[in-house]
Amino acid sequence: MKDNEKETKDQPSKYVTKYDKKEYTLSERRAERKQQREEKRIQNDEVFHTPLTPPPEIDETAPLSKGGVDTWFLLWSMLLVCFGAVMSYSASAVYAEREYGSSTYYLWRYLLFAVVACAVTVLFVMLARPWMLRYLAVGSYALSIVLLLLVLLIGAAEGVAQRWIDLGFFTLQPSEIAKMAVVMMLALYMSKYERRISSNAKFSGSFKHGFVVPMAIIGLICVLIALERHISGLMIVGVLGVSVMFLGGTRPKYLGLFFGIIIAAGVFLILVSDYAQDRVMSWINLESDPLGSGWQTLQGLNAIGSGGFFGLGLGFSRQKYGYVSQPQNDFIFTIICEELGFVGAFLVVFLFAMLIWRGIRIGQRAPDKFCALTVWGLTFKIALQVAMNIAVVTNMMPNTGVSLPFFSTGGSSLMLQIFEIGIILLISRFSTQKK
Repeated sequence: MKDNEKETKDQPSKYVTKYDKKEYTLSERRAERKQQREEKRIQNDEVFHTPLTPPPEIDETAPLSKGGVDTWFLLWSMLLVCFGAVMSYSASAVYAEREYGSSTYYLWRYLLFAVVACAVTVLFVMLARPWMLRYLAVGSYALSIVLLLLVLLIGAAEGVAQRWIDLGFFTLQPSEIAKMAVVMMLALYMSKYERRISSNAKFSGSFKHGFVVPMAIIGLICVLIALERHISGLMIVGVLGVSVMFLGGTRPKYLGLFFGIIIAAGVFLILVSDYAQDRVMSWINLESDPLGSGWQTLQGLNAIGSGGFFGLGLGFSRQKYGYVSQPQNDFIFTIICEELGFVGAFLVVFLFAMLIWRGIRIGQRAPDKFCALTVWGLTFKIALQVAMNIAVVTNMMPNTGVSLPFFSTGGSSLMLQIFEIGIILLISRFSTQKK
C-alpha cells in the first residue's frame, strides 16, 4: 500500500483540458499560459513589438555597432547648421544694421536658438527611449491643434496672413509644429493598424483604416492652416500626409483619390481667395508688376544670375542692399548663389542630399515600423521644404513663403528642425546598422 502511494506521489500531476482532451503536466501548462500571455501582449502592442517586414538584411561579415548615434547623419547635420550660421550672418548683416542698428543681430539670435535647441536635443537623445515617441506624437498633435486655434484668435499678422504667436523675444509659428505632429501621428496610426490597413474588408478594412481615418488626421490640421491663409504650409502638410500614408500601406487607388481631393481643394482656395489669386497671376506673368508682386522674385533671379560659377565672394552680395526684401529668410538661397556662385549652391544641395540619403538608411534599419515611418516622414519633410524653397526662388512655382531648413533665420523653425534631427538620431541609437 505504501509503495503504491509513493509511486503515485512521484508521478507528475496531470489533468485533461475540456477542450482538446490532451494531458499536460502543470509545468507544461504554466509554460503554455506564459507563452499565450506574451503573444497577446505582442498582438496588443504592434508598434514596438512588430518588426519591419521583411526584416532588414545584416551583413554578418561587416563590423556592426549598436547603441551609438548615426555618425554620418550627425556630421551632415552639424555642417548644415554651421554653414547656415555663416550664411545667415552674411545675408542679414545689411538688413539687421538698417532695422536694428547691429549687423550681428540675426547672427546672435541664430546662435542662441541653435545652442538652446542643441542642448535640449542632446539631453533628449541621451535620456529618451523610442517608446516615448508615441506620447510625443499624440501630445504634439494635440498641442498643434490648440496653437493653430489660438493663432486665429490672438495671432500676429504680417500682411494678410496671420500665422504667428508673438511671445515677446521671438514669434512662434504653430504650423511648423503641426508638420512634425502630422508625420508622427500618422506613423503611429499606420503602424498600429497595419493589419487592418492591409485587410480586404470593404469598409472596415483598407478603406476605413487606410484612407478615411488618416485623411481625417491630416484634414483637421489642413483646415486650421487654411484659415491662416498659409498656402505653403497647407501644401507641405498635405504632401507629407500622402507620403506617410503611402509608406504605411495605403492602397494607390485611395492615394489617387486623396490627390484629387487636394487638387480640388487647392483650386477652390485659389478661386475664393484674392491672396492666392494674386500669387498665381504674379507667377504666370512675373514682369506684369515688376515693382510690386514680382519685385522679390525678379531681384532673386538677378542675384542667382550674377553669381556665376564662383560667386562674388562671401559678404559681397549686392542684392541684399534693399533689393531682395528680408534676404535672411525665404530668399537666402539667392544670396548664397550670388556670393558663392554655382559652387556654393551645389554645396548646399550636396549637404542636404547626404543628410536625406543617410536618413533613408536609418529608416531602413529602424527597430520597428513606427520608428521607420517617423524617420522617413521627417527626412522627407526636409527634402520637400528644400525642393519647394529652391523652386520658389527660381520661379518654378508661385512665391508661397517656404523657408530653407537650417539657413533661414526663423527661431522657432530652427529649433524644431534641430529637435527633429534629434528624433532621428534617437531612433538610430536603437538600430543595428553600419557606422
